[in-house]
Amino acid sequence: MKIFATRGRRAAVAVPEVSGPQPAVRSGLPHRFEAVGEALTSGTDVLQACGVAGQDLARDGASVEETLEGLRTTWRTLGDSDPSYDVVAAVLTAWSETTLGYLHQLSCEDPLTGLSSQAHLRSRLSELYRLGSAEGGAGHHALVVVAMPLGDDPSEEAGDHFTRAMRLARTGELARTAFVRDETVARLGMHRVAVLTRRDDRLGRRVRVLRTLLDGVEAGSGPSVRVWIEGLPPTDPGAGMLLDELARG
Repeated sequence: MKIFATRGRRAAVAVPEVSGPQPAVRSGLPHRFEAVGEALTSGTDVLQACGVAGQDLARDGASVEETLEGLRTTWRTLGDSDPSYDVVAAVLTAWSETTLGYLHQLSCEDPLTGLSSQAHLRSRLSELYRLGSAEGGAGHHALVVVAMPLGDDPSEEAGDHFTRAMRLARTGELARTAFVRDETVARLGMHRVAVLTRRDDRLGRRVRVLRTLLDGVEAGSGPSVRVWIEGLPPTDPGAGMLLDELARG
């Protein structure tokens, strides 16, 4: 069966002709594709509904075969055509990105950049908090955060994950040059790198070295990379909220 029936512009998604009340359409569709059926019958944003369906199916643990079969069944239930390329791409992109994000949370290393994952950094912080106020505990550590400028290169274009990941990988390499002990260098979100390091009398000097290295690489390429020292909260749950906030920035 030909899944990719047509490859057109997003605005040219073919909507099969349907009739009958919307609740009846919902009841006959595969699980997670009910909203897609509603979008088709109402003429609203089909691609957005397909993206949500792909995300939900990935979270449910559905395979790519099950996802495509549900999509094809939905289209054939509401009409006599197969889904277009844009529709299939919307579902599979959402499914793959959600699945990849879940795998990143399970892994100690981000596969695109080679940096530690945010989940691993979170685990390291929890270990420090369990030490309490003892030497080597969270109170004796800090985060050095490197924030890449926004909107200054092609990596800001939607979908250009590879270019963005390469910039973060390069930033991580420079961070490891300045912090050469047992520090954890991790990716935070799409634009930031964090270094979990000891708070000692050499921290300021190492941050200055990192700034110098970054300025040398980014010179003349647009806005400067921001680098700052972020103190750790007094509690482990607070540290988790801090990481989430930094990752969203």
